[in-house]
Amino acid sequence: MNKKDGAQKPVWHREKGELGKVHVYTGDGKGKTTAALGLALRAAGHGRKVLVVQFMKGDIEYGELRAAKNVPGITIVQFGRPEFVDRKAPAPEDIEGARKALAFARDAMARKECDVLILDEVNVAVDFGLVGVKEVLEVVRSRPEGIEVVLTGRDAPNEFIEHADLVTEMRKVKHPYDKGLKCREGIEY
Repeated sequence: MNKKDGAQKPVWHREKGELGKVHVYTGDGKGKTTAALGLALRAAGHGRKVLVVQFMKGDIEYGELRAAKNVPGITIVQFGRPEFVDRKAPAPEDIEGARKALAFARDAMARKECDVLILDEVNVAVDFGLVGVKEVLEVVRSRPEGIEVVLTGRDAPNEFIEHADLVTEMRKVKHPYDKGLKCREGIEY
């Protein structure tokens, strides 16, 4: 207890064995991937290995890909095409890419190649029907002890929210897109 105001001080866990929670970053606001990458940077700063598996993103050099090359401990792997996925009729390549992403994540965890696994845009991949809720939860539940998992993207299924230890919803209040501004290099990608 803090003697001054009676507030309890946080308990700091420094052992790798303290990892193993599930996070969900969702909502219609900007910042879900950004928050996950902030966590990745923090984890790497403490010597932890981070694997970011990006669903529905590929062949576009997002700023985070460039930056991650300069940060030991962070690996980003993309599974997708540069084109947007048609929500009503996803291409077979989009479905195959999402399935490969999930299998890659499962295998990497089984080999204990990471301490933190970020499944970036997996919520959207589920919403678009590229992979199923049950498939994703099976992968999350199969993780070895001590691996922290982050699920990002809009429209997180209720099952993910119920399973998670931490859920953050980003809510859009205002965005320049609403006035026609296009994506800006270094800010939106």
